[in-house]
Amino acid sequence: MTNATVTKNPLLIGRGLPPFNEIQPDQVVSAITELLENLDSELTKLEGTVTPTWEGLVDPLTEIEERLTWTWGIVGHLMSVKNSPELRETYETVQPNVVQFINKLSQSEPLYKAFKALQNSEVWNTLESAQKRIVETAIREAELAGVGLAGEQRERFNQIQLELAELSTKFSNNVLDATKAFQLKLTTPEEVDGLPASLLSLAAQTARSQGEENATPEAGPWVITLDYPSYVPFMKYSTRSDLREQVYKAFLTRSSQGDLDNNPLIERILELRQEQAQLLGYKTYAEVSLARKMAPDVETVEKLLEELRQVSYEAAVKDLETLKTFAKTDDLQHWDISFWAEKQREAKFNFTAEELRPYFPLPQVLEGLFTLAKRIFGVTITSADGQAPVWHEDVRYFQVNNELGEAIAYFYLDPYSRPAEKRGGAWMNDCIGRAKIRLDGTFSTRLPVAYLICNQTPPVDGKPSLMTFDEVTTLFHEFGHGLQHMLTKVDYPGASGINNVEWDAVELPSQFMENWCYDRQTLFNLAKHYETGETLPEHYYQKLVDARNYMSGSAMLRQLHFSFLDLELHHRYQPNGNETPSQVRDRIAQNTTVMKPLPEDAFLCSFGHIFAGGYAAGYYSYKWAEVLSADAFAAFEEVGLEDEHAVAKTGQRFRDTVLALGGSIHPMEVFKTFRGREPKTEPLLRHSGLLQVA
Repeated sequence: MTNATVTKNPLLIGRGLPPFNEIQPDQVVSAITELLENLDSELTKLEGTVTPTWEGLVDPLTEIEERLTWTWGIVGHLMSVKNSPELRETYETVQPNVVQFINKLSQSEPLYKAFKALQNSEVWNTLESAQKRIVETAIREAELAGVGLAGEQRERFNQIQLELAELSTKFSNNVLDATKAFQLKLTTPEEVDGLPASLLSLAAQTARSQGEENATPEAGPWVITLDYPSYVPFMKYSTRSDLREQVYKAFLTRSSQGDLDNNPLIERILELRQEQAQLLGYKTYAEVSLARKMAPDVETVEKLLEELRQVSYEAAVKDLETLKTFAKTDDLQHWDISFWAEKQREAKFNFTAEELRPYFPLPQVLEGLFTLAKRIFGVTITSADGQAPVWHEDVRYFQVNNELGEAIAYFYLDPYSRPAEKRGGAWMNDCIGRAKIRLDGTFSTRLPVAYLICNQTPPVDGKPSLMTFDEVTTLFHEFGHGLQHMLTKVDYPGASGINNVEWDAVELPSQFMENWCYDRQTLFNLAKHYETGETLPEHYYQKLVDARNYMSGSAMLRQLHFSFLDLELHHRYQPNGNETPSQVRDRIAQNTTVMKPLPEDAFLCSFGHIFAGGYAAGYYSYKWAEVLSADAFAAFEEVGLEDEHAVAKTGQRFRDTVLALGGSIHPMEVFKTFRGREPKTEPLLRHSGLLQVA
């Protein structure tokens, strides 16, 4: 017997930091199989002995849930940041078993009855609000997971859960593969006319990784991909309309043909969600989704969206007219918009997004971000590289200390785009949640650890990662999510950090943090030239502030288009009816776009947020939370951003409410405790420069 077979599977440790250096795809199947067997027998044991008390029900159940999320969370994390054919295969092998176990757990009648009994017992009034919210959520989630269904109905419900999980993984993989499949190889100076140096470096680096070992930024060849750091600047700066058209059409037809076609998946997903909603006694899937949101119903959401649409539609029409005048043509095509919008922005504000990059090297941006965290929340962040195993050598690790210098949290930062193995976009995820845990009879606090993932331009040719201002705001956004996870004061895992925070409130801290990128002091702290150390010149600051609301009507309308579309598909669309999902989109586009989508536009086929992420009938959450976050930032503006003492005091209040309370009380109550009243839309319209239109 070799040593290797005795070694414990690193995916079964079940606590602490994941040993990424030891984890291999071929360990997944055996780990998950063994884990599910153990948890299954523990669940059976708990069902037989459960008592309707916190210690007799919630504690043992939490332990089962935490063991599962520790292991399965690592596998899911690696699927996003270190995807490979081997990992996919093992993931798809065990995913059905995991879904089946989660169904069994969430549909356990003995546990559901115990939760109901706990809610109706004498004990109820002795529980803290966090505990009560955890119990109420458990009851609601069990009901939404089909605990009330029996026989054939329950069986059908579970089949749907399984199929939906598989469809969502396949949807996501198809988008990744379709994004990866397209490459435009450019070989002549004419073909790269207008492209900035940063994109030429990236495109040459991509070409080298494809085997063109002599590729240089100056002489090429250059490879353009559909990955954001390549696609976005290409659409903005390429002077070749024909090439922009080619790249644009490749981007918007991703995963809409051949083996990677997501169209049938979309129809099937919508059909299954609708069937599932009806099994649960709801009319539509949107009602199921809103049962666990802060917004009370679809009408309330649509009313808010419509209020914003009326203001932004007029503004977007004006934006397009102005752009046509500037481009001296009535015939603007979709692939011309980014290009001319960038040209007009440069003419209007007299700077390019590119010329600011040298002022935003990642190390300096982090320093500015950490200075801000200290200024408004009193926390100190220091490098802890080397203290935790990582999944890629570019990943960093940091420690967060409180005012007394004690460690209160940690986070990983995986900043750069790696199109071959890492999905696009940016996100925060929890690695470990805060909790009071009992080990050998003594209680201790388990500190939270977050994953912060971005997809910015990697360091190229010996320079640090030079960020665009958009990439800076994205980093601030994800850090805001991270703060809510890390600065929580709640000790029950079920409500600590972002756990149990309604989905349409969870974007509040992240969008709140974005506002600070326009705060003079913050910006000057983080914007320093990577070679000379010179601070960003004052005139650039003014221009960034002026340019903030450039075409903001169009930007808001775009988000509203997605939000209305998502609700329509999950609330009114009839599977196998007289409209296809893409026809629904064209209909919604009548009032939510000023340039109608092209006939071949297959945007839905890559709309992972609602088909492979958690935003189904919840995409509106971004706008809903933006109203909250703009109003929260207005609290700082009202006391004066120059008044350090007042800013720190308001920051402390934000930390004690929005960041500390997690999911322990309803988000509207949290907001009112911070702000002293319910939220208003006025600050958002003011920040977007749309008030005068209103």
